Amino acid sequence: MTYATEVFQPLQADDPPVVGGYRLAARLGAGGMGRVYLSHTQGGRPVALKVVRPELADDPAFRQRFGREIKAARRVRGAYTAELIDADADGAPPWLATLYVPGPSLTEAVARRGPLPTPALLWLMAGVAEALQAIHGVGIVHRDLKPSNVLLAADGPRVIDFGISLASGVTTHTATGAAVGTPSFMAPEQASADRVTAATDVFALGQTAAFAALGEPLYGDGPAVSVLYRIVHSAPDLTRLPAELRPLLARCLAADPADRATPAEIVRWCRRQLDQDGAREAAPAVWREIT
Repeated sequence: MTYATEVFQPLQADDPPVVGGYRLAARLGAGGMGRVYLSHTQGGRPVALKVVRPELADDPAFRQRFGREIKAARRVRGAYTAELIDADADGAPPWLATLYVPGPSLTEAVARRGPLPTPALLWLMAGVAEALQAIHGVGIVHRDLKPSNVLLAADGPRVIDFGISLASGVTTHTATGAAVGTPSFMAPEQASADRVTAATDVFALGQTAAFAALGEPLYGDGPAVSVLYRIVHSAPDLTRLPAELRPLLARCLAADPADRATPAEIVRWCRRQLDQDGAREAAPAVWREIT
């Protein structure tokens, strides 16, 4: 059984056959914002089409925010991002289509095979950092970078899901007062409802890499309030992580955003480490084993 046959689910009776001129072929999954379907452009290019949930679609404030996010996301161009192909914030329902990435999420890959080997971790961090460079370059902070939002394509990772990303300078909270993000992968300033910046995503990258290395969240599981308390008030325990990665992860996970590595520094560090270990040529083969 291939990965594709595992993730493609048949359409159900309550699924629309066509959205925005795109004929739906299968279900891919669902998230907080809505269901995701497989479809194709008129030229046959596969896309992941996300349809917004009705309760969100009925919220005028959400539609305005969604429209702003679409405009910003259209400007993102990066080898390690899933390109936004098409969207309609005014549709009934609103929807967006991104390039379909054939491959498991990091969450799924770790669940299947366990923690990733160090060469794959370096490849992962370099690719995600390059994606953040592209995202931050157009003024977007992802705000919800986590293992399920990193897909593992055969040639490297792809960062997806800007559904709750907001242009820099907008509040970290939604209209309901809920913080934007996933507790286990939030930065301290995000958990404290302080201002988020590009450095917030770097902290999430550090947590995502640590998850890939350990097979579990760095700050543990449990009630969200407990996890957030640990993130805000305690230093991460890096002793279980591969020794080669600890210096970089310590910088990514610095409590003060100003002390964190930049995405460009992460890319350079990972490439240098791969060269020093003689693993650059072997890394693609190791990567293919986990996808």
